[in-house]
Amino acid sequence: MKPSLDDIDNKILALLMDNARLPVTTIAKQVDIARTTVIARINALEKRGVIAGYGLKLNQEMFQPAVRAYVGLSVEARYAAGLMKYLQQLPEVETLCAVSGAIDYMLTLRCATTEVLDRLLDQIGALDGVRQTSTSIILSKRIDRGAL
Repeated sequence: MKPSLDDIDNKILALLMDNARLPVTTIAKQVDIARTTVIARINALEKRGVIAGYGLKLNQEMFQPAVRAYVGLSVEARYAAGLMKYLQQLPEVETLCAVSGAIDYMLTLRCATTEVLDRLLDQIGALDGVRQTSTSIILSKRIDRGAL
């Protein structure tokens, strides 16, 4: 069952997603509730499993300079399992999501250079069952609430 969240819970979660180390007093001021209420709300969100944990967010430029790209894949269904197995072994693959719409999968790649990205896209495009690929290079992140 999906837990119900009110506006205050959603505001607290949005602040924590932007900065999980944000002081409780700062959250209380921004949400306009008491500090002890913020503590109680966060504890309740943790107990209910809404907050599954806290992680480290790396500075991507310092951690690993890279070219990142979104790749849409159209795939023949009978080749999907083999494709996923192949992509799983590639260190450049950050995410692979099944999606609805004109494409079947959305892939996020991280490569050291555009030359490496180009070679990898050629390899993926040549795999059995890959009908079409569509690539967009990520220029910048405007909003980032992810762990990485």
